Amino acid sequence: MGMKLDLKHALRVARQAAQVADEIAMGYFKGAFEVELKADQSPVTEADRACEQAIRAVIEAQWPDHAILGEEYGGEGDRPIVWLIDPIDGTRSFIRGLPFWSVQIALMMIEGELVLGVSSAPAFSETAWALRGHGAWLNDRRLQVRDPVGLDEADISFGNLRSLARSDQWPWVGTLVSRAARSRGYGDFYGYHRLAEGNQDAVIESDVNVLDVAALAVIVEEAGGRFTDLQGHPIGLHTGSALAAGPSLHASLLSLLS
Repeated sequence: MGMKLDLKHALRVARQAAQVADEIAMGYFKGAFEVELKADQSPVTEADRACEQAIRAVIEAQWPDHAILGEEYGGEGDRPIVWLIDPIDGTRSFIRGLPFWSVQIALMMIEGELVLGVSSAPAFSETAWALRGHGAWLNDRRLQVRDPVGLDEADISFGNLRSLARSDQWPWVGTLVSRAARSRGYGDFYGYHRLAEGNQDAVIESDVNVLDVAALAVIVEEAGGRFTDLQGHPIGLHTGSALAAGPSLHASLLSLLS
């Protein structure tokens, strides 16, 4: 099978897996569920685990030979085709009854190329998806970033401000906040969906991992944006930060940072 994977079929399966996870997650959301702390002190719930098991089951039924790298059950990524899963990205919001969480599913080929992404936010009744070379969509609407946008008219969303505040980038963040038209802090999927549909102009985050942003990177790029880490490198298995914007604003933000 190798590289002869039918990517349109893979996208259909990923959307189906996300839909199954959406229903499970919404069954728990705002209800009573167990919360535990993982070794890194981040929370995990029985909903996270049930959603990841369901997503894995849908994918494994189609492709038992594909690698799966998941937030809750790990896995290895050294086979030619790797699925990247965060069953509930935004677990802290989920626990507190806030709707800013989503199901994230992406597909990466052996060369590290991300080829499809599904980002489903059932508490907002919205699902975004993209296939490399075929555009990005949200609830059947084609997505397009707004560009060019100058920093003085930009609406910027920041995530994980604590780790940004502890980093060398904090003075740069201060410059952006003082110059941008508006600054927000939605966190998780929300800013990226709004960026891809042209309602937000940039998203800046630190302290992320590839499972948080892989699907969103495909969606933003297929909507005409650029998505890198804060050093300007493409998203890969060891990514730890995110800078997403339309191409011209992305270039301006990177040049200000350097």
